[in-house]
Amino acid sequence: MLHHTVSGPGVSGDIGWWKSTSERVATHFIIDREGLIYQLFDLEHWAWHLGLTNAHFQKAHVPYRKLDPTSVGIEIDSWGFMEKRADGTFTPWGMAGKARPVPADKVHEYCAANLWRGKQYYEKYTPAQINALAKLLPWLCSELQIPKQYNVDMWGLSANALSGKPGIWTHASYRPDKSDCHPQPELCKMLQNL
Repeated sequence: MLHHTVSGPGVSGDIGWWKSTSERVATHFIIDREGLIYQLFDLEHWAWHLGLTNAHFQKAHVPYRKLDPTSVGIEIDSWGFMEKRADGTFTPWGMAGKARPVPADKVHEYCAANLWRGKQYYEKYTPAQINALAKLLPWLCSELQIPKQYNVDMWGLSANALSGKPGIWTHASYRPDKSDCHPQPELCKMLQNL
């Protein structure tokens, strides 16, 4: 299960926030912007990271089941969707004046006719992050007997994902209100080439 953090550079803030809450939200791995992979706990353990309710399953006409205990969560450190500023730089959504501007070359633009989850601009996953993911996923797939084939339905609400079909999925596969991960072409190409 691929996520992005919706946070600034560095994983310590994400880990600190998870530790400060009682909900036990976390993922097994976080990949920082430099491509360094942090494993936060052993694969035999699990934490909440999907945030699923019965309503998500009903939308896909699939019976409810607990999927967090049988999934491996991987976060990609990223702001997620961005807002364009008058000077051509970008700020994370809702963070104007609170976060440093992000240069345009670090933002992926979806065309107005093909927005991703209603938004046009997303922080790009870095080449280092995509390369790290390209190494981590085959190892996990081998260790846990997870199929590596590309699931074309991973970018929308997927009955296959919600049914617990083994594979590589995104948070968007399970919840139409989530934008992680966005289908950046470099990420899609890497997943297709696994």
